[in-house]
Amino acid sequence: MERKIFQVTGMSCAGCAISVETILKSQPGVLDAGVNFTSSTVWVNFESNITSPENLRNAVRSIGYDLVIESNNRDIDAEKKQHITTLRKRFIYSLLFSTPLMVVQMFFKHWSYTPILALILSTPVIFWFGRQFHINAYKQLKHFKANMDSLISISSTVAYLYSIAAILLKDNLHNRGITPHLYFESAAMIITFVLLGKWLEERAKGKTASAIKKIMGLQPQMVWVKQNESVEEVPLSEVRKGMNVMVKPGERIPVDGTVTEGHSWVDESTITGEPIPAEKSISQNVWAGTINLNGLLYVRAEQIGSESVLGKIIETVTNAQNSKAPVQKLADRVAGIFVPIIIAISIITFIAWLVIAPGFAFSHGVIAAISVLAIACPCALGLATPTAIMVGIGKAAQKNILIRDAESLEQACKIDTIIFDKTGTLTEGRPTVESINWFHHEDKYPSILGIIEQHSNHPLAKSIVEFIGASSRMFTIESFSEETGKGVKAIVDGKIYRVGSLEYLNLSGVIDVIPNQTSISGTLIGFAEENRLLAIITITDKIKDTAPSAIAKLRNIGIESIILSGDSSKGVEKIASEVGIERFEKGMLPADKSDYVKNLKAQGKMVAMVGDGINDTEALTIADVSIAMGKGSDIAIDASQVTILKTDLNAIPELIAISRQTVRTIKQNLFWASIYNLISIPIAAGVLYPFTGLLLDPMIAALAMAFSSVSVVTNSLILRAKRIG
Repeated sequence: MERKIFQVTGMSCAGCAISVETILKSQPGVLDAGVNFTSSTVWVNFESNITSPENLRNAVRSIGYDLVIESNNRDIDAEKKQHITTLRKRFIYSLLFSTPLMVVQMFFKHWSYTPILALILSTPVIFWFGRQFHINAYKQLKHFKANMDSLISISSTVAYLYSIAAILLKDNLHNRGITPHLYFESAAMIITFVLLGKWLEERAKGKTASAIKKIMGLQPQMVWVKQNESVEEVPLSEVRKGMNVMVKPGERIPVDGTVTEGHSWVDESTITGEPIPAEKSISQNVWAGTINLNGLLYVRAEQIGSESVLGKIIETVTNAQNSKAPVQKLADRVAGIFVPIIIAISIITFIAWLVIAPGFAFSHGVIAAISVLAIACPCALGLATPTAIMVGIGKAAQKNILIRDAESLEQACKIDTIIFDKTGTLTEGRPTVESINWFHHEDKYPSILGIIEQHSNHPLAKSIVEFIGASSRMFTIESFSEETGKGVKAIVDGKIYRVGSLEYLNLSGVIDVIPNQTSISGTLIGFAEENRLLAIITITDKIKDTAPSAIAKLRNIGIESIILSGDSSKGVEKIASEVGIERFEKGMLPADKSDYVKNLKAQGKMVAMVGDGINDTEALTIADVSIAMGKGSDIAIDASQVTILKTDLNAIPELIAISRQTVRTIKQNLFWASIYNLISIPIAAGVLYPFTGLLLDPMIAALAMAFSSVSVVTNSLILRAKRIG
């Protein structure tokens, strides 16, 4: 399976996005697809041996849109800016014609040359500056479809043609006692106001992606490469694995790699969230997007572009922003049938005026029908969710919080219970051996213990290896097995050795073990040969400075925190007390943790799980929202819906706050978009006419429509400036 993201051109409303998505999903070899109207992008999962990007493009072109598949050779940002500039120019030019047109029709309507002058001034506005609306509407009509452009094209053209008919049939109408009205200014102002709205909307939509643009800006585009004792500057796209890259002081490192020469301090806050610079010298790893502060470094390129950690962050954020929240599915269904329904309402409105209205039924019916077409706004409905999602996910990314998809962002606002693993999550994850109490000691035992622990993936194993240090004695491990959450067993020189919890050793038949023995200062690990206990190791781990404040913030917003730890020591109780958590469970195996999560969910709780180790993977996959700390194991990060790229636990209440703000904004947007259409369409149809004697002018209807979508995008942008907490 291959996954690609393409730019889509020609979309003007959410209905367009539905059409593109539907046609792509119907193609042979396409497994799934999703369109983001806000960013004008589509992601497609497809079988490359069945179809190709060119085939996908042809399918999209067949319904009047286009896919940009050669994006490497095009500056998409520049094209978007050019599109915004074009909209601005068309609006200004149309305004230059529409303004005198309004003046003429308002103040000189009895002048004999007014009809001809109005025709001359309105024609370029409708058919030149607004030509794209008619072109797109025609493309849709060819495929028996309709979109936002169809509404604009029909409403402006009908008003224009009605006015021409009024001029041509003026004498005939006068003979019947009917005074014909001209609506050239309404037709022109529909185009003018819609162009204004589109210009403002596109500008605002561009700002919703500002966060991802800032992250992408961390990647240098030009790189100094050392070859044959000379250094030359080349584009990043020409850098290959194994090349030696030079990074000057103050420059951003362009690739993930290993330092081959030099010594410096590197600001890694963009990747790790740590504010303190890290010292770098030969053989140490560096990451793209981080800043070389003072010394000259030479780095062997190992991961470049999209393969780098920064590239994966960009990909994660982009995919998340292009994903759809569950609440958007209903909005998409409504948007997909919105335009045909509006056209039907417009026709019904016209017929209703002919049937039930006295007097100027025909002219009033035409104007009411035009106003219905002009005022209806599927764009506001289509933009309500994705604009807020893009801003929310981007805001989280700037806080070093990576959210995998829109559904996870939406789910996070409902969380009422958060489960924390202890080691590496609430603690620094840098356990140190406080002491080793030997009951039977021979020179070989420390070396055997160290060699066994070198093969273990458990977070505590590394601390034991570091404490014992290098040994001159070499032993061969004949077999090795690990029981997750319990301990390890190895055969060395024909004897069975075990390292693990005291309960594990006791169940394995090791004598002299008190399984419930605990230490208030840390975790107890046993080391045994056959059935004989050799030593007990006491390991401590410092609590993260941010843990107490993070737990307090969660408590203040109504979220309960629970510790589930595989540690069976009194240290769990001590840590729970210090960070302010009342509920905790110790001695939990991975299966126990997952069962605990299941039980909470069965009680109706919305559960988030925060972990960083292999032991947490099963519980992470079961939780409603899974959160991995960025320094955790790759397995934990892959299993999680949210990854926090820093050690600061305050990121968790920040995540909840961003989620709540985003969902609140989505609800506001959907409420406004729904209420706007529910109220404005009947008013445009003339329901207030019997009470007020007034009909809504089509140009006022167009102005209202233009600003309805702009208001939705603007409300989403306000989310960027909102304080967290």
